Amino acid sequence: MALTLGFIVEKLGGTLVGSASMSVSSIAPLDSAGVSDISFLSNPLYVDQLDTTKAGCIIVSEVHRAKASARGACIVADKPYLYFAQLTQLWRTQHPVFTSSDQLIHPSAFVHPKAIVHPSARIGPFCVVEEGAVIGERTWLKSSVNLGHHCTIGSDCIVHPGVVIGADGFGFAPHQGRWVKIEQLGNVRIGDKVEIGANTCIDRGALGDTVIEEGVKLDNFIQIGHNVQIGAHTAMAAFVGVSGSTKIGAYCTVAGGAGFVGHIEIADKVNIGAKAVITRSIREPGEYGGYYPFDSDTVWKKNAAILRQLSSLREKVKSLIQRGS
Repeated sequence: MALTLGFIVEKLGGTLVGSASMSVSSIAPLDSAGVSDISFLSNPLYVDQLDTTKAGCIIVSEVHRAKASARGACIVADKPYLYFAQLTQLWRTQHPVFTSSDQLIHPSAFVHPKAIVHPSARIGPFCVVEEGAVIGERTWLKSSVNLGHHCTIGSDCIVHPGVVIGADGFGFAPHQGRWVKIEQLGNVRIGDKVEIGANTCIDRGALGDTVIEEGVKLDNFIQIGHNVQIGAHTAMAAFVGVSGSTKIGAYCTVAGGAGFVGHIEIADKVNIGAKAVITRSIREPGEYGGYYPFDSDTVWKKNAAILRQLSSLREKVKSLIQRGS
């Protein structure tokens, strides 16, 4: 089921250099693309691959038009990576995973009679949708997803295999050397256009709700604790852990393996580096990162306090050296 370059440009825009009738049968990376494939160049580090790729057509920016067109067909776009993303969506509409005859709710799935599932939602094999849960339009629960009681998912969401939404939050009160369970009485509310990666867990709130706002993207193996709030269009990579009652703003990014202690607030447009451990609130947008080897708590806190003063100490030492010379 090939697509012509003319059809692609008609649907997505851009400037075509080459024949509109030329067809491409798949999308592939530059280094492995064949003559019937379409590829893209976004990162300038890979510009040399324009000389070696066998791709039939390449999506490029204006700055690479001449080099790309010298070797064959190309589509010139303002943002090649965005164009590539839009092309994958167009490709999916032309090559759907499902046909109109496929069942929207797989026979092996369990949906409680008192759950509310929009007629256009799709529920895959071995999913469980518990009492009072709500699923919006065109949302797709892939295999083995568990949606807990009275938790809600908005429209146009994708929930990948193994996700658990609405398990009890981790709440226990110490008493005489043992733990007394705190019943988790809240729910989980997930907005529209959210995507949740495989084996990610989102705990229900203890009293209020855990909230994932519109457009949030969560990778695989992420833990979201009870009563966490994640702002719109924030994205998190794999193995991030967010402790209970943390509030993360909108348009943030969190790299893999980062962790957040509980009861802190993160401003909008904050970017957290890989494996960073965030132990206090961040009030200003910007880039944050770094981690420190563990030690006894007393020693670690002393060293961390000194580490924060290193820059000013360095300037003082430089000043003293200059005076001495």
